[in-house]
Amino acid sequence: MPRTPKSRRILRFPDYYSFIPEETEAENLETILLSLDEYETIRLLDYEKLNQEECASRMGVARTTVTAMYENARKKLITAIVEGRRLAITGGNVEIDRERNLLKVRMNEKGDNSMRVAATYDNGNVFGHFGRTEQFKVYDIEDGKVVNSQILGTNGEGCGALAGILNIAKVDALICGGIGGGAQRALQEAGIKLYAGVSGSTDDAVDALIAGTLDASGEANCDHHGHEHGEGHSCGHGGCHH
Repeated sequence: MPRTPKSRRILRFPDYYSFIPEETEAENLETILLSLDEYETIRLLDYEKLNQEECASRMGVARTTVTAMYENARKKLITAIVEGRRLAITGGNVEIDRERNLLKVRMNEKGDNSMRVAATYDNGNVFGHFGRTEQFKVYDIEDGKVVNSQILGTNGEGCGALAGILNIAKVDALICGGIGGGAQRALQEAGIKLYAGVSGSTDDAVDALIAGTLDASGEANCDHHGHEHGEGHSCGHGGCHH
């Protein structure tokens, strides 16, 4: 029976997940898939300028593994650029690097039978923009009741980093207002269920979730701050683009 590959550590989830050539019909493009661990090798080696030994140490793998991932990643990038294909970042056997993560998550221990729900938070209400939220209110739910809640600061991090923070905090679901496509993808990669398009009190929203009556959509756009929407619109901090 083959062994399960060892998880590769990544610092954060990306803010951008899809790249498409201009002046093409996107629906007819062949897509090249770049895994999250392949993306991390390029980020560390070509963007942060680490050597392969340092990259291997960061990711918790052998140097030969880094070499193989890097070669695969470069081949995919070049093919996408030369042949004008869509490049999508998705999948991979990865885990967030807890030691090097920009925010140290200090949370109460999560119970074995608990569901942990986070909500973008501002003065008691659901904050309208995931990528700009300064706080989450995090709720632990057991047997249909909230048994604990606490505030988690974000330190102004962007969408990909926020998804990683929620992943480290063992959050199962997120309640928010507006959210862009890149941020939605980051949450999906982090294994977090999304309840978007929510407004009003965070406590009331969590009660509605428990009762099964939460009026939410998993595809809400970040239109809560008067942005003009259009092709290439950015929903602000961290590059959580549509």
